[in-house]
Amino acid sequence: MIEFQDVTFVHQNGVKALDGVTLKIESGETVALVGENGAGKTTLVKHVTGLLKPASGRVLVDGQDTKATSTARLSRKVGVAFQNPDHQLFSESVEEEMSFALRNFGFPPEVVRNRVAWGLELFGLEEYRKSSPLVLSGGEKKRLTLACILAWDPDVVILDEPTVGQDSLQKERLAGTIKLLKSAEKTVVVVSHDIEFLWPIQPRVVVMKAGKVVGDGPAPRIMQDEALLASARVAQPQLVEFHRSLSSKPLEPFADALEARRWVEGAFRP
Repeated sequence: MIEFQDVTFVHQNGVKALDGVTLKIESGETVALVGENGAGKTTLVKHVTGLLKPASGRVLVDGQDTKATSTARLSRKVGVAFQNPDHQLFSESVEEEMSFALRNFGFPPEVVRNRVAWGLELFGLEEYRKSSPLVLSGGEKKRLTLACILAWDPDVVILDEPTVGQDSLQKERLAGTIKLLKSAEKTVVVVSHDIEFLWPIQPRVVVMKAGKVVGDGPAPRIMQDEALLASARVAQPQLVEFHRSLSSKPLEPFADALEARRWVEGAFRP
């Protein structure tokens, strides 16, 4: 479980990035953090890893206060793929990049080899095994950071803008990976502006504005609240807009395009 207790954080330039945030994320939940740039989303998730410490309040990860726990110790439980993968990649080859954390956490050599092979295949990076991470595209670097994290199987996976630089196929694979993590009862936190990507996953949605949590609830309820989304400058999913435009419609918005298509075909079938 992750718990923020009245957390405030102020940057060195005096900007208050978090303003009295109280939030609890239960183990096994899939949560999306949404809001405009500067709302405090990335600052919030950096507190989970201990990279940032609250100016006031407390952050607890499985009952451990992040102020009193080293980042190294927290990183065994919490894996983060940051928005800019260049801040995380440093090894001479893709294979070495994936192996580093596994060896550091004490995994046996055979397990390291197997998990590296699994990650490279899953994220379509096998051909770059011996290449430098520097030659990868932005999207490939993002997939590599995610592969590195999933290889050591942390309890909490945090993805900061994971769809940037990804094509539609890679987005589908990423959504499938998130759903797989959900079925494995991992705690997943996704920071994203890509509402169309988030909607089919149907996460709990936390809306942030000016360092505060201004909305929190299941995706169908939050994404139908036009006033809330407008105030936080968050777009409404197209399928929610489509559902609203129908005169005769199901009670809840369509979870994905396939569900919408099936309903339309059934509604107009003679």
